[in-house]
Amino acid sequence: MMKLGFVSAILPEFNLDQVLAFGAAEGFGCLEAMCWPVGKAERRYAGVTHVDVDALGGCKADDILGLCARHGVELSGLGYYPNPLDPDPVVSRRCVEHLKKVICAAPKLGLKNVNTFIGRDWTKSIDDNWPRFLKTWKPLIKLAEDHGVKIGIENCPMSFTKDEWPGGKNLATSPVIWRRMFSDIPSDSFGLNYDPSHFVLQHMDPASPLREFQDKIFHLHAKDVKIRRDRINEVGVFAHPLEWHQPRIPGYGEMDWGRFLGALMETKYRGPVCIEVEDDTFGKTLEGRQSALRVAGNVLRPFFG
Repeated sequence: MMKLGFVSAILPEFNLDQVLAFGAAEGFGCLEAMCWPVGKAERRYAGVTHVDVDALGGCKADDILGLCARHGVELSGLGYYPNPLDPDPVVSRRCVEHLKKVICAAPKLGLKNVNTFIGRDWTKSIDDNWPRFLKTWKPLIKLAEDHGVKIGIENCPMSFTKDEWPGGKNLATSPVIWRRMFSDIPSDSFGLNYDPSHFVLQHMDPASPLREFQDKIFHLHAKDVKIRRDRINEVGVFAHPLEWHQPRIPGYGEMDWGRFLGALMETKYRGPVCIEVEDDTFGKTLEGRQSALRVAGNVLRPFFG
């Protein structure tokens, strides 16, 4: 059966032991562990390191697995969400090199899932990004195949403010693009870390891709979104999305979680469902963010048996 978990990025103050302890206390079964390079975050919800892949020797991997066993909380996968297609070649190279380390680290922890973004040069069209996408990602997917790892690409548009205008910083936003990606790089190691809230943001049915792409969904995020139609009436949908939408936890936004999870159960997917918190209505304190995870867990847990 599917396991309910959460994304560790929302608890940057905690080390992995503390995150796992919190997960166990709240009845979560799994955790997507963030694996950013140690150092300053480049944006909000980034820069969190609960598994340092640069220091993951044999003993360290055993220690992490021991922590998971002691708390009874599994790792659902490793997460690292940069922009591998950044127009700055220095930034892009740094992202790709660290992503390679994350891919190589996963088997040391007995994991198959690595979750990330395709990336995008946001100043160029999809077609103009495509040659660089292929050049960058064909070797990465081959590396994943060689290590028995599945790469789950999150479908977030990464388009919120003028900093990402006009194209956003992630190509993999829609079924049309997914079909092209998976056709041009056919691999059992290349799939999706699907977040339904990003379909809601784009005024799409979040359950619509589940059946067609059921073999490509490797991991799933549970996040919600509130569409502020009063603001759309003022600024229109062509305004920067943060002007008219608000990230929420499951149960507090537009999603019909019973309908969505019912549709998900009609597919082959039985993997992790990890709550992602970007909801400031609970406050920005540690206590508020813990409360948000707790409330979201209570909303979704009845669907998990």
